[in-house]
Amino acid sequence: MKYSDHFKGILLALVAVLILSPDALLVRLIQTDVWTLLFWRCLLTAIMTSFFLLFRYRSQFFHSFYAIGRTGLVSALIIVVGSLLFIGSLKQTTAANTLVILAAAPIFSSLLSWVIVREKIPLRTKLAIFTCFGGILLIFSGSLQSGLLLGDLMALGATAMWGSNVAVIRSGKAVNMIPANVLGNLSVAPIVYLLGAQPMLVSSVDAGYLLILGLVVLPVSFALITLSPRYLQAPEVSLILLIETVLGPIWVWLALGEVPHIRTVVAGGVILGTLLIHTLLSLRFPQAPSAQG
Repeated sequence: MKYSDHFKGILLALVAVLILSPDALLVRLIQTDVWTLLFWRCLLTAIMTSFFLLFRYRSQFFHSFYAIGRTGLVSALIIVVGSLLFIGSLKQTTAANTLVILAAAPIFSSLLSWVIVREKIPLRTKLAIFTCFGGILLIFSGSLQSGLLLGDLMALGATAMWGSNVAVIRSGKAVNMIPANVLGNLSVAPIVYLLGAQPMLVSSVDAGYLLILGLVVLPVSFALITLSPRYLQAPEVSLILLIETVLGPIWVWLALGEVPHIRTVVAGGVILGTLLIHTLLSLRFPQAPSAQG
């Protein structure tokens, strides 16, 4: 059976988000300082992803990095900034808040897709984006009183980075942008080392969590996320990734007993319902490919 590109894109994004969903839990379980966590998280991800690329390209391995061009370098820079903000957010606010705020990613990817790729965004996607943004406002309404605003703002910054990166990758969809992911993660390591990371002072328990995170969860999920915009519009990819908004806090709640605020629960319900309706509509009425200018 031959699947459409649209279906392939949805499948890639769905598998990616399921693999990525324990990310917030693993970050919470790791007790080392934030800089050391970032050092190993990004370095291991870069190493493992490089092995994937080496297996895929063999003698053309180094050329695959050259092929990403300026677009890939922009994507790598976005990954650096986004990684710093995301981990900082998880350390400054609740996992549920961070993940639900990531629901704003389609807003940024949608705007940049229109500006960079000149893709026409379907009405259903626009409605889904603004509905999800309503959930974000619910989160911020409670954070002003609970002292979590700094972490929430860092989460919003990370969201802007992730949403922008999907649009950037979409603009260079003719080229495999996974090497850009390697460069971005690899660049984080020396930055956080200079900021105070102590990579040799990691407990055996933390080392185990870091290996799961850096060798399995992140490289596999990010590789699939990087490939999915080749088949789907950037806002649609971002909407599918919102499944982590619901699954991530569930893993944290089951493992650590961190109960999300009622506002976060309501926002998560709105987002999941919107995502379900949008995905069903996109499968039933797929958007015709738009001309790119």
